[in-house]
Amino acid sequence: MFTIDFRLKHEDIKLNPAQTLVMGFAAVILIGAILLNLPIASKNGESVGFINALFTSASAVCVTGLVVVDTGTYWTIFGQVIILLLIQIGGLGFMTLTTLIALVLGKRIMLRERLVMQEALNQFSTAGVVRLTQQIIITTFSIEGVAALLLSIRFIPLYGLAKGIGYGVFHSISAFCNAGFDLIGDFRSLTPFVEDPLINIVVGSLIILGGLGFAVVMEVWNKKSFKNFSLHTKLVLLITGILLSVGFIVILVLEYSNPDTMAGLTLKGKLLSAGFHSITPRTAGFNTLPTDKLTMASIFFTIVLMFIGGSPAGTAGGVKTTTAGVILWTIISEIRGKADTEVFKKRIPREIVSRSLAIIGLAGTLVIIVTMMLSITEKGPSFLEIFFEVTSAFGTVGLSLGITSNLTNIGKLLISFTMFAGRVGPLTVALALANQQLRNKGHYRYPEEKVIVG
Repeated sequence: MFTIDFRLKHEDIKLNPAQTLVMGFAAVILIGAILLNLPIASKNGESVGFINALFTSASAVCVTGLVVVDTGTYWTIFGQVIILLLIQIGGLGFMTLTTLIALVLGKRIMLRERLVMQEALNQFSTAGVVRLTQQIIITTFSIEGVAALLLSIRFIPLYGLAKGIGYGVFHSISAFCNAGFDLIGDFRSLTPFVEDPLINIVVGSLIILGGLGFAVVMEVWNKKSFKNFSLHTKLVLLITGILLSVGFIVILVLEYSNPDTMAGLTLKGKLLSAGFHSITPRTAGFNTLPTDKLTMASIFFTIVLMFIGGSPAGTAGGVKTTTAGVILWTIISEIRGKADTEVFKKRIPREIVSRSLAIIGLAGTLVIIVTMMLSITEKGPSFLEIFFEVTSAFGTVGLSLGITSNLTNIGKLLISFTMFAGRVGPLTVALALANQQLRNKGHYRYPEEKVIVG
């Protein structure tokens, strides 16, 4: 005889840090969808429909920028404010804002909250996470405030004082959080400002700063010398510099004579637009060139940039620059006949290499599966348009070839899930792999046997 005890211990139902992050993001998305579904959120006084509201909320919280209705012309000020709040929460992370509220109220940050913050910020330990969070909050609001003032200089003469300041604040937060939402109207993004140095430089700088990751920005600010930086910061800066430089050259060459994009621009406009387009696929979503008018080669190159994305512990998505960097240097080390992955005279642990391979493999699998599913549910778009859309959603980029508003309800749900997975998926996978590796250490190992590869 035996009995089964169906009672669950209290600790058995506690969420681990990764689960807490996933549930937290999901809860914020749901609340945002409910608010955006209210008739007061739309200018026509009618509900946008729950699927469309859910899509918009997911896009804002996941700082993506894909939209089914034009942000500047469809939503009321109430709706736009809700979207802006969702972007700020999604960019900073709900745990960062939760910590801010706790600090304001004088509450103590307990160990469990510190563990979640550790995972949210991709830190190796809980030491100093509260202080880092405080620095992140102060730095974020300072950068967004200065950028809002600079952008208002351009927007106030065009839209008036109140609206100009509002536009400055909205686009500053949207750019730093790498969200890509804009209020310009008619799905034009920043194309009217393609030759405007102020808009291009300020927005581009915000995208880069947000995409570098908070820890990197803090380290660069505090240490200032490249030789004193950690290996993580060095790798982030190196890969980011390579992608921006190569992206600038490739886009300039491919689009220089394209009559639908750069051909009619001045040399200044061509240089600005090439530089901006090398930045924005790093998960920002703004565009100064019409994306659907790019050459086929530029579109494919943009897909590659979107898949890589930005850097960890920031507002960017994608598989991350460090993941791509680890794989790249593993290949280089293998070609050189080295047993270890070496960069900047440091050795990267084998488990980090394995984790990077797993993240890229799972990310690629997700993109492939969702692309196949959308190829079945969506009858109008071409394969390239669908592939571009899915990669943009996974990388939380927000660029589109113009098919977002025409997606079926199933298609919108699939893209919403992809945006959500792109925002929290790689982080959760990395955590699960790390925990599994810790549990397996010290256990038995199977006999080794070689297989033929390549």
